[in-house]
Amino acid sequence: MDTASSSQTTSPGPLAGLKVLELGQLIAGPFAAKTLADFGAEVIKIEAPGAGDPLRKWRLLKDGTSVWWQVQSRNKRSLALDLKDSQAQDIVRKLALESDVLIENFRPGAMEGWGLGPDELLKLNPRLIMLRISGYGQTGPYRDRPGFGVVAEAMSGLRHLTAEPGRVPVRVGVSIGDTLAALHGVIGILLALQHRNSHGVGQVIDVALYEAVFNCMESLLPEYSAFGAVRGPAGSALPGIAPSNAYRCKDEGYALIAGNGDSIFKRLMNVIGRDDLATDPALADNAGRVARVDEIDAAIDQWAAQRTVDEVLAALDKAAVPAGRIYTVADIAADPHYQARGMLDSVQMDDGSTLAVPGITPKLSLTPGGHRRNAPTLGQDSDAVLRELGLSSAQIQALKDKGIVS
Repeated sequence: MDTASSSQTTSPGPLAGLKVLELGQLIAGPFAAKTLADFGAEVIKIEAPGAGDPLRKWRLLKDGTSVWWQVQSRNKRSLALDLKDSQAQDIVRKLALESDVLIENFRPGAMEGWGLGPDELLKLNPRLIMLRISGYGQTGPYRDRPGFGVVAEAMSGLRHLTAEPGRVPVRVGVSIGDTLAALHGVIGILLALQHRNSHGVGQVIDVALYEAVFNCMESLLPEYSAFGAVRGPAGSALPGIAPSNAYRCKDEGYALIAGNGDSIFKRLMNVIGRDDLATDPALADNAGRVARVDEIDAAIDQWAAQRTVDEVLAALDKAAVPAGRIYTVADIAADPHYQARGMLDSVQMDDGSTLAVPGITPKLSLTPGGHRRNAPTLGQDSDAVLRELGLSSAQIQALKDKGIVS
C-alpha cells in the first residue's frame, strides 16, 4: 500500500506545555491521553514493571509487540513504576504536583486505596484536572462492578440494536464503548481547562463507559417515554428514516444508499426509473416514506440487483445521491481520498521498516496535530522522568534494585 509521508513534526501543537500523567491501561484512558498527545501535550505513561500495559501484547504482534501499540501510545513517554509500592506512590504525588491533567481508568476505589484519590491529589495540586473513566462511574449501586466496553455497549442499548431481526445481537467490531468514553473524557478535560483558566482550580471528571455510549443513542429514550416504543434491531436499515439501507448488487457486493432527504429521494427514484414514486405526494416527506419503506426498498433492490456495485455508485454519484461501498481495510489502504486527507500515515520502526498507522484527526488549520515520537518501549523514559523530578542516579538505581522502577 502507498501511504502519505509521515506526519512526523517538531511543531509544538495547540496543547504544548500541558503536562498529562496517564495511569490507565488498555483502551479508554490511554486513548484519551493519546488524543491529547497527538496535539502536543506531554504525556507520561505509568506502566507496571515487567509486562507493562497489557495492550502491548494484544492482537497481532511485530517483534513481540502489538502494532496497535504504535497507534495507542505514540507521542508518549513510559515510566515503569509499581503503583502498589509506597515509594512509587510518592513519585506519583510528585508528578501530580507538576501535572495539569491526570488520567486513570482503574476500578473505583483503586486510586483511593493507593492514597492517590482526588481528595489527596487535589489537596496537593488544586489546579489538577483528574479524568476518571470506569465502567459504571464513581457513584451508584453498580460502581464496584468490573466494567468493560462491551458490557457498556450492552447496557446502553446499543447491542440490542446491532443485529438482524430475530437473530443474536452482534458487537461492533471495535472497542467503540471505550473509544466513546475516551472522547467524552477529552471533551471533559478541555471544558475543565477552560474553567481553570477562568477560576484557577481543577476538578474531577467522572466518565462512565455505559453513559458515553448512551449519550449517542439519539431518540431511543424519548421514543420510549412518549410512545412506549422499544426500538429493536433492524439489520442494515435505519428505523424511522427512509430509504437508508444496504442493497445487494449483481456482483454479490452491497451498496449503501441513503436517499432519506426529500429532494435526494426524488433524484434517487428518477435514477432507478421510478418517476411514479418520485412524484407521489404521499412520499414527499420522511413520514410518508417510512410508512411505505418496504415498497421503496423493493424498488431499489430490484434496480441494484441488475448492476454491479461500481455501476450503482457511478449512477448515484452522478445524481448527487449519497452512497458508498462497504470497505475492508484493504479498500481503505488503497483509497485515494484517505491518501489525500493524510489518514494513511506511516512511521519508521526501530528496525528500519515502515508501519502504516491511522493519521491524526481532527484537522486544525493553524495548529494541527502530529507524530512527534514513536510509542515507547517499556520504561524507556524512566530514568529521564525521575531525574527531572530531582532524583539522583543512586536513588534511581535503588528503586530499580527493589523492583519498584524498571
